[in-house]
Amino acid sequence: MKSFRFLGNEILLGTLIALLSISTAFASWQGSIADSKQSEYELQAMQDLNDGNAEYVSANQFIVYDYSMYDGWVTSESEDKAAYYEASYSEALQNAIATDPENPFSDEYYDAMNATAYEYWDSFDANSEVAGQWNNRGDGLQLVMLIMALGLAFAAWASLMKEESHMRVLFAIFAILTLLAGVITYLGVPTVAV
Repeated sequence: MKSFRFLGNEILLGTLIALLSISTAFASWQGSIADSKQSEYELQAMQDLNDGNAEYVSANQFIVYDYSMYDGWVTSESEDKAAYYEASYSEALQNAIATDPENPFSDEYYDAMNATAYEYWDSFDANSEVAGQWNNRGDGLQLVMLIMALGLAFAAWASLMKEESHMRVLFAIFAILTLLAGVITYLGVPTVAV
């Protein structure tokens, strides 16, 4: 243990306390940014989901209306009534009839009617994915902060002990090991691809 006595040096312990304090504060700051970004993307995802659901309901109402107008056209007894029904079709139904008059209510018609809802849902998926990435980053930074705070406690306790104490050297070694573990953990914290 005598060969490790230099680890109990006050300058080394002071440096460890400073490094561990700064590292803990930095990880905490970055963690709060990650939490904020996670919340931001989760809120946007929820807004996109709500907007997508509203657009889907709206599109279904227009689909029902198109069915009513199409049925009216099929059963109309005069050219005037048929023209009225045809003029009331949505643009998507008019395009579907032009494409395939025998099957106007095809998958393409439904896709056209629900296109806006699908866009919102795609945005929901993308924002949810990014929110998950920020969550993973925040969790990793919390672990870094925990490790650094533990190292800070070791360094602080070591600095309070007498220079001759074997525990001072042991706590200094633990502080150095936790600093290294914290740096290695920080380097492994996932990044966010936006």
